[in-house]
Amino acid sequence: MPNLVELNYQQTGKSTKPNNMGMRAMQARAYEAKNSQYLLLKAPPASGKSRALMFLALDKLHKQGVKKAIVAVPERSIGGSFDTTELSKYGFFIDWQVKNENNLCTPGGDKSKVSAFKRFMQGTDDILICTHATLRFAFQELDALAFNNCLLAIDEFHHVSADADNVLGGVLSSIMDSTSAHIVAMTGSYFRGDTVPVLSPENEDKFDKVTFNYYEQLNGYKYLKSLGIGYHFYQGKYLSAIQEVLDSDKKTIIHIPNVNAGESTKDKYDEVDAIIDTIGTFYSKDPDTGVILVKRSDGRLIKVADLVHDDSKDRDKIQEYLRKINHLDDMDIIIALGMAKEGFDWEYCEHALTVGYRGSLTEIIQIIGRCTRDSANKTHAQFTNLIAQPDAEDDQVTYAVNNMLKAITCSLLMEQVMAPNMKFKTKHQGDDTPTPPGTIKIGGLKEPSTKRTKQIIATDITDLKATILQHNDYIIASAGNADAEAINKALIPKIIRIKYPDLSAKEVEEIRQHVVASTVINKAEIKEEGNKKFIKMADKFVNLDELNIDLIDTINPFQAAFEILSKSVDVKVLKLIQEAIHATKISFTPEEAMILWPKIKIFIKENGRDPDIESTDFKEKRLADCLVYLKNERRKQGV
Repeated sequence: MPNLVELNYQQTGKSTKPNNMGMRAMQARAYEAKNSQYLLLKAPPASGKSRALMFLALDKLHKQGVKKAIVAVPERSIGGSFDTTELSKYGFFIDWQVKNENNLCTPGGDKSKVSAFKRFMQGTDDILICTHATLRFAFQELDALAFNNCLLAIDEFHHVSADADNVLGGVLSSIMDSTSAHIVAMTGSYFRGDTVPVLSPENEDKFDKVTFNYYEQLNGYKYLKSLGIGYHFYQGKYLSAIQEVLDSDKKTIIHIPNVNAGESTKDKYDEVDAIIDTIGTFYSKDPDTGVILVKRSDGRLIKVADLVHDDSKDRDKIQEYLRKINHLDDMDIIIALGMAKEGFDWEYCEHALTVGYRGSLTEIIQIIGRCTRDSANKTHAQFTNLIAQPDAEDDQVTYAVNNMLKAITCSLLMEQVMAPNMKFKTKHQGDDTPTPPGTIKIGGLKEPSTKRTKQIIATDITDLKATILQHNDYIIASAGNADAEAINKALIPKIIRIKYPDLSAKEVEEIRQHVVASTVINKAEIKEEGNKKFIKMADKFVNLDELNIDLIDTINPFQAAFEILSKSVDVKVLKLIQEAIHATKISFTPEEAMILWPKIKIFIKENGRDPDIESTDFKEKRLADCLVYLKNERRKQGV
């Protein structure tokens, strides 16, 4: 199956070129906000968040009077990113130095780590690295006031949530509410896979936000030129299909499914062995490093890392080896289950191959980030999701259909996340002023009228798109070819109101228009003819000077991807997908019915009949469903 998304970049080199203090573009942008007490840094993998934190922390420690810096990471393997680092030789005023006893991301039990944490808080040392778990346990044994005048840096911040059961979220809230601590929160993907917010609105409003998006990062690379996001559908067991997508000539991370997932064989060790057999024949295993050598049919030895087996000694050996990789030939294929997703640096990786749909968009973005680092050995990075194709004989047909639709939806979000962000302004009659680069004027567009809507549109629009795209009603509506105007004008504002219940109707509409405009235009083709620019909308080119929000509202920007899906599976599978969608179709709202009623009348006039509820055309079926809904409503009202 061809890639659903193929993105190309300009290789400008800007995102990796350091300034006179040794800071890359993202790091310099973050450093401009060094005086913020609460700072949320959203930047993609490989942009240098760990070093950005070093610059910020050292400034706070040596110039702002902060007494200690505590860096918390989700797992031990990520702690290496914050090891002692020379910064002064590149122009910064001081180096980042971490004493061995203050790096708590080493083997050992939680009890000893908590003791070391408490000793650090009582001593004179100023930098400590620990895991999220160690921070949670230590906080339970310390007075919150111990964090006064300290910097707490939380890496992979999406692990926090405002849910009452999220202990890390509770720690953060307590520290913010009762101490003078500074907070730096870092993440490559702020949105979570569930619907629980990362922070409460009250606490989130306290953070200054620095955003460096994926497009800025990838477009500014020296070597990487393109990124492909694709899906390969299989029937039966995935192990029989993995050879179709695994190229052992490419540096690859394979993530096998969780043992509780439908795609799993329920024996993760046998799965690792089967993948090794797909590559070639087991040759040897290095007792010192844990590296497995597999001999291919052409005689070449492939180096494989197994991060699936639970033997702690073997796992520590191979993890230590992977941390020290500095040459292209040091590793070829990594097989993992829950590891090597976030904060894991293997710059040579070309292909991220993931088996089974992952329920969290955050997780998928993190996995894609494993292969999008800039390296001289690659011009193309590839993410492939191996997904089970629905089978009418399988009891899990609904599960398989849902996974397919969510996988397609995920690719659409990736296309939005990793493409350039446009800015939008209202076009007024007679306005002939030049439009700045990266800005498009739209007739009838509502400008943000409050500080809240300006902030959401400026910094949170990608996260809002993720919320919309993950919503089950949206997935079903888009895949089911529902009316674009009903999606844009009825369903999207409903989801916005759920995410931001404090917004007025006017604010919701302002945000809705910008979300829809951004989603449609970010993926639209723009071409120039003479001194005019044209944008492709609904299969035709429209003069940009004539672009208006009413036209944009008639377009479902994601329909093309679902059409690609329909061409990639056979008629039998497509029928299963359609039946599953119809069985779980979204309920009507009065707003959607009002939008569809004029279209029902047009359909009846043009066809001389009512829309047919058994039609194979999803748009006609949706109109028929709406007509049934309206008739039922009339009966209820006795009309």
